[in-house]
Amino acid sequence: MVRWSEFLMPYETAVEELKGKLKRIRDEYRKNNEHAPIEFVVGRVKQIPSIIEKAKKLGLGDEEVDKLDDIGGIRVICQFEDDIYRVVELLRSREGMDLEIMTEKDYVQDVKESGYRSYHMIIKYPIFTIQGLKFVFIEIQIRTMAMNFWATVEHSLRYKYKGELPAHIAEKLKSTAHEVYLLDKEMQEIRDEIISAQNLFMHKSNTSSQILTAIGNLEIMDRYDEAAGYRRIFNQINVEKAPDMEEQMEKLSLELKKAMSLDKESVIKEFARMEGLND
Repeated sequence: MVRWSEFLMPYETAVEELKGKLKRIRDEYRKNNEHAPIEFVVGRVKQIPSIIEKAKKLGLGDEEVDKLDDIGGIRVICQFEDDIYRVVELLRSREGMDLEIMTEKDYVQDVKESGYRSYHMIIKYPIFTIQGLKFVFIEIQIRTMAMNFWATVEHSLRYKYKGELPAHIAEKLKSTAHEVYLLDKEMQEIRDEIISAQNLFMHKSNTSSQILTAIGNLEIMDRYDEAAGYRRIFNQINVEKAPDMEEQMEKLSLELKKAMSLDKESVIKEFARMEGLND
């Protein structure tokens, strides 16, 4: 006879510990002002009737219920699809330290027939009890918010139909699963475009800052004519906003670096050459 309260306690402890560890990883990213691949984490321990029902289906006796690999469950929700794989790598990096990965199933790429997408891992996790060290199996599901929305609704509908959905409803759910997948892809593309634009802006801003600093340094060195000439070129590039503006800025930055190491007469000659090319 299983003493359920005692049996489930290590699973409850494991779920709470893992939730805490994953949330701390998320908080560390946020404190460093970095994008956190983890949006939120939830966990649960199976209800006793569900454990008994599954054990019977698998032909397991009372003394074998600990062979079930999903009594304890963690769900990690991400914003974007590529965050899923970042979380997977984070978990893999802990292999041999505080967990052992038993199996991995990528239902994001190898989508289920129903349309279900998620990344599943079964880990073996150590728990210290008053009886000593015990290892429990925990299932970790990693999915986007959109995937989670679909899976939650699909599970609810399947439960209402006691697992047997009418064919036309199953087909509609499969179709909406594909739409959810396309939405995830589009949102990730939008995010990537925004990041690319931000990086470009930062690069341009840094280059402009370097140019203005170098011009200021020339002025400090009493090389006012040179500084004024470089400032004219800088302003001209900004006014024209040519397609190769970034390239021109890079070129000007390099010219200024050279100028700082050349004597005044050499710079004036180089200057005349540059202005002649711009005429």
